Amino acid sequence: MKKLTISLFIISFTCLVIFNQCKISNGKVTVDVDAKPFEKLSEYHFFKGNLKDLIPNDKVLPYDLITTLFSDYAKKARFVWMPEGTSAKYNKTAALDFPVGTVLIKNFYYSNDFRDDAKGRKILETRLLVRRKDKWDALDYEWNDDQTEGTLNIVGDDKKVDWINAHGVQNHTNFLIPNKNQCKGCHSFNETLIPIGPKIRNMNRDVIYAEGKKNQLDKWREVGYLTGYNKADNKTNKLAQWDDPTTGTVEERAKAYLEVNCSNCHRKEGPANTSGLYLLLSEKNPESWGVMKSPVAAGRASGNSLYDVVPGKPEESILPYRMNSADPEIMMPELGRRLIHVEAVALIKQWIAEMK
Repeated sequence: MKKLTISLFIISFTCLVIFNQCKISNGKVTVDVDAKPFEKLSEYHFFKGNLKDLIPNDKVLPYDLITTLFSDYAKKARFVWMPEGTSAKYNKTAALDFPVGTVLIKNFYYSNDFRDDAKGRKILETRLLVRRKDKWDALDYEWNDDQTEGTLNIVGDDKKVDWINAHGVQNHTNFLIPNKNQCKGCHSFNETLIPIGPKIRNMNRDVIYAEGKKNQLDKWREVGYLTGYNKADNKTNKLAQWDDPTTGTVEERAKAYLEVNCSNCHRKEGPANTSGLYLLLSEKNPESWGVMKSPVAAGRASGNSLYDVVPGKPEESILPYRMNSADPEIMMPELGRRLIHVEAVALIKQWIAEMK
C-alpha cells in the first residue's frame, strides 16, 4: 500500500512539475457568464492536450478572416464557441448577432521563422470576447515563456519578440498587450463594446477542416452556429484579400484593408466620427474616403499636406503619410501597432497614384 501511494504521488508530481499540462488535457468547455473570469486560460478548456498546440475542444470551431487587422505582423489563430442549442444570427452588413454565452477566442503568436512554421512559434496572448447577458466583455490572457499557460491580465504589458520574416530578415519588437480599457478603442460602436471582425463579407472564404475544404459559412450553419444564412450572398458579399491581386482590383483591395484596419474608428458610429473620414465599403461618397477632403484637425500629423487623399499624388496625401509613421503623435491607426505595415502602405500609395 505504501509503494502504491508513493507511485501515485510520483505520477501526480510528474504531471504537475514536468509536463504541467495534465490539468488541461481533458474537460468540457466551461463558461459561466454570471461568474468572474477565470484567472487561468486553461480553466475554460477551450483546447485539448498541451495548451500551446491550440487543439480545439468539442464545439470550439476555428475560423479565419479574408483581410485581417494588422498587429505588428503577429499571426492569429481564431476560434469561436457557443453554448449548446444557440447560434449566431445572419447579418448581411454588420458583425453577426451572437447569443449570450458566445466566446470569440483570438490567439496572437509569431512563428520563429515565417518561412517555415515547423520551426515553432511563440504565443504571446489570447484575447477573449465574452457575450454576457447585458454586454460584451473583453479579457486578455498573457502567456508565460514556457508556453504552458495564459494568465488574466487587465493592466497590459510589453513582450519582447524576435522572428525571421518571409524575406529571411531578422526582426524584433516590443509587442503591446493592451489593458482592458484600450480594447474599447477599437471595439466601439456608439461607445458600446462589440466584435468587429466576424462579418459575413470578411468570413466568406474556404477553410480547411479535418474533413476537407469548405466555405466556413456553410460549416457554421452545419454545426448549428449560424441561422438565417443566405447562401446566395456568397457570390456578391465578399471582401477582397488586401494582399492577393487575384481577389480584386487595387482599389478593392485598398478599401478592404482600410475598412478592416481603420473603419472601426472611422465610421459614423465610431470614436473618430467627427473626422468626416468614413472608411466602410458602404460609403460611396469619394470625400468620405478622404478624396480632396481637408482634415478636421491634424497639426503636424498632416505632414504639411492639405488633403487626406490627393488623386494621383500619394506624396501629397495625408492618409499614407500617417500610415507610414511610427511616431505616436502622427501614426494611424494610433492603437494596436508600433511598426509600419510596409506592404499595406505601398498598396494605399498605389491606389492613390492610379486614382483619376
